[in-house]
Amino acid sequence: MRNGVTIGQAAAFVRVTVKTVRHYHKLGLVAEPERDGSGYRRYGSDDLLRLVQARTLAAAGVPLAEVGPLLAADPERFGTELAEVRRRLDERIAELQARRAMLDRLAEGDRALLPDRAAALLDRMRGLGYTEAETAATRDGWVLARALVPDGFDDYLDQFAHALDDPRLMALTRRVAEAAAWAPDDPRIDALADDAADLYLADPALLKTVTAMRARTDTAARYTLIARHGDEPTPAMARLSARFEARLRAAGVRIPSPD
Repeated sequence: MRNGVTIGQAAAFVRVTVKTVRHYHKLGLVAEPERDGSGYRRYGSDDLLRLVQARTLAAAGVPLAEVGPLLAADPERFGTELAEVRRRLDERIAELQARRAMLDRLAEGDRALLPDRAAALLDRMRGLGYTEAETAATRDGWVLARALVPDGFDDYLDQFAHALDDPRLMALTRRVAEAAAWAPDDPRIDALADDAADLYLADPALLKTVTAMRARTDTAARYTLIARHGDEPTPAMARLSARFEARLRAAGVRIPSPD
């Protein structure tokens, strides 16, 4: 009768389950010992050592398909293969850390899809009295702009920060917000659009908040996706926006037509 322990004892000694031992057998990682006279497989010291080695490599992140070749490798190849496993694990760790960071940013609202600088500007908008709806519309537009025209986004934030320093823009924003509820034929709409165009045309830095990214946009489709995001504008706002853009185009400002 061969000396040794049963599969249940071997699994307990090695701290794995019997199912795991049988799976190692199935994959060829550990040879099945011969049965003794009673018909039981008996695991000796060499078998237990092999089980420990397989379990340790698997726990370290080595795919089971690679455990067998590693156990059969010479010391030099063993070190090389382990280094490759470590490299893949490092990549996986970096990926998981990036996902965890994204989850943290999702919990912070504006910082989920925008850089910290953009989120700080959104906070500044709230501090200046912009409504949450106005701030949210700006945020959503920035998310689109950053995705569609990423190379111009940082420059755009420079110009937007400058615009927030202009008290005339704050007053204009309040008037535009009120205009959303006006009748579409209200004569004040054209006057407000003209005032807005005059303000932007008089300040090149402010005007860049309209043109900085759009000048880099090679198709009208991208411009339309950015400029027309969000809820459907009221008839008054649609008319105001159309006249404002018409005035800028008439002054030579390049704004792609949504058509």
